[in-house]
Order: sequence, then structure tokens, then C-alpha cells
Amino acid sequence: TRLADVVNPIEIIRQYYDPASELFAILTGHSLAVAGMAVEIANKHPELNADMQFIYEAAMLHDIGIIRTDAPGIGCHGDMPYICHGILGCMMLLEQGLERHAMVCERHTGAGITAEDIIASNLPLPHRDMLPITIEEKIICYADKYFSKSRELSYRKTFEEALKSVSKFGQGSEERFLQLHEMFK
Repeated sequence: TRLADVVNPIEIIRQYYDPASELFAILTGHSLAVAGMAVEIANKHPELNADMQFIYEAAMLHDIGIIRTDAPGIGCHGDMPYICHGILGCMMLLEQGLERHAMVCERHTGAGITAEDIIASNLPLPHRDMLPITIEEKIICYADKYFSKSRELSYRKTFEEALKSVSKFGQGSEERFLQLHEMFK
């Protein structure tokens, strides 16, 4: 990785979040936990040839869109439903010229969401598949399911707790999570 290619996620987050705010602390605390697990997975599986620098950067930025959602429990006072944080983050990072990072935002919700799931559940999302495609997207999506933003930020859920959290996105999400678990355990 050339230094010019390295993204400083904290500098990008500071463009949208007040560093003195509780929301900044929640976002960065959650993102650091996810990044730590994602890098751990990539290190455990060198055969995947995952881009470590990108994993760290994208894991730090995957939830940047939460600030534009209405989730007062974690200090978000935007006007969009929380389920939209992925596409909102995607738009924010596209504005920054970070297309690869933006796709992680869009594709990490649940264990990915299909257009079919979006339509069947009447979700306020574009009617397209938002499934993790690259190995880096899959690793970050999987690691994200182990950490919450509404409890102790560094608490790593058990596999059973993580599975339960994706089950609310439907059986397809549960099956995709189980597939990711088989790849990364």
C-alpha cells in the first residue's frame, strides 16, 4: 500500500461528527471493536489474501451513516430510519471518492439484504441486492454482527447472540451469516 492510498478514517469521521460528542465515541468505539475482529479474522486466514489496510479503514467507516438516522438511543437525530444507515454511509463515502469503502457501508446490514427481502419486508431501501461480495466486505459484515452500539462497546457477543441479532433480518440473513461463520471460524 502506498502512503498516498492510505485513508485516515478518523479524519473522515470528524468531517461529519463532533469529536467531543458521545455519538463520536460510540461510533469509533464500535468501529474499533469491529476492525479489531475483522483484522483478527484476516490474520487467521492468510489463504484469503484479504487487504488488511483496507479492512481496517472500511471497518472504521462502515457505520458512518448512522448520524443521518433517527436513533435517539445512541444519540442519532437524523430523519431517516436506522435501517438506512448503510446506504446513507455509502452516499457519504461516495462523496469522498471512496467507492470501495462505500460498498462496505451499503452491504454490511444484517448479513447482507436481498432485493427480495427488502420488498417482502417493505423496507425503506432501494430494491436491489445489498450483499457483501468481496472477501473484505464479507469479513467486516461478519465481524460487525458481534458488536452492538447500545451496550458495552467492546463486548463481543457469543456466536449464538450474533446469530440471534441477524435472525431479525429473516431466514436468508441467518443462512448467509452461518455461511460466513463457516468461512471465518
